[in-house]
Amino acid sequence: MSSQSRYVRSRDGTRLHASCHGDAQLPALVLVHGYPDNAQVWTPLIAELLPYFYIVTYDVRGAGQSDSPRRRRDYRLARLAEDLQCVVDALLPGRAFHLAAHDWGSIQSWESVTEASLRPRLLSFTSISGPCLDHASFWLRRQLTRQPRQVVDQLLHSWYIGLFHAPWLAEGVWHLLLAPLWPRVRQMSDGIVDLPSQQQLHDALHGIALYRANFITRLLRPRRRHAICPVQVILPRQDAFVRPQLVEGLQQWVSELYVREIDGGHWVIHAQPRPIAAMIRDFALGLEAGQLAASLIAARVH
Repeated sequence: MSSQSRYVRSRDGTRLHASCHGDAQLPALVLVHGYPDNAQVWTPLIAELLPYFYIVTYDVRGAGQSDSPRRRRDYRLARLAEDLQCVVDALLPGRAFHLAAHDWGSIQSWESVTEASLRPRLLSFTSISGPCLDHASFWLRRQLTRQPRQVVDQLLHSWYIGLFHAPWLAEGVWHLLLAPLWPRVRQMSDGIVDLPSQQQLHDALHGIALYRANFITRLLRPRRRHAICPVQVILPRQDAFVRPQLVEGLQQWVSELYVREIDGGHWVIHAQPRPIAAMIRDFALGLEAGQLAASLIAARVH
């Protein structure tokens, strides 16, 4: 796998470790990882996508080889959107590109997907296990009166969010409990065999700021956010953290929405790279060719 790495400075001076993979003449695809991962989580998927795309990845702030700012406010969604803008401006200057993201990578990417700054460069967005916080807040408010059981189900699966807002407690739990158990969590979720890693602990501890800087503000004061490009949502049926009902009503915010399901857990991008790669490829290249596969046409939500 041919790749080149470099550091890109975001607007606030944060250094972001970014990499390019493959043939620059192919359509461009940017991948944004989630929590508590770094860009290495995409390695199996990149191998599947290299024949079709020129791929850009980067460690989000607080993860991998990127800088880890100390202030909570430096992890706000607006900063994360600036990071994506700076990465594509540096590595894909003037080029249009497709975007795919997982977990917190998807949550933060919705900020860019619903802002005009990347129009018309942003060609498509594939979201995996990561809703827009604003959309999720509106969904919670609506479902509380219509289907409160769905709200309870999602809150039970999101138990860790409350933990991550507890000062000192979340860090202590990661040190003493979650770090040694994390390989077991991934194995139970998707059958992935990992070893305990100091990098994993580093990424987890710094990434807690993502939750503390954004969740309460966005859930209490949601904004009306409309997508600027076609969106594909991939729903792993056995996701232990993000429940499929969060996609209900999303067409209110996305004018061209496609929803596809896959048997798998939260880290399906790592455990099943081939079918996920096929979904991303068929969506992005089908849009470019103006001819979507029948399975995608059937998956469109009106």
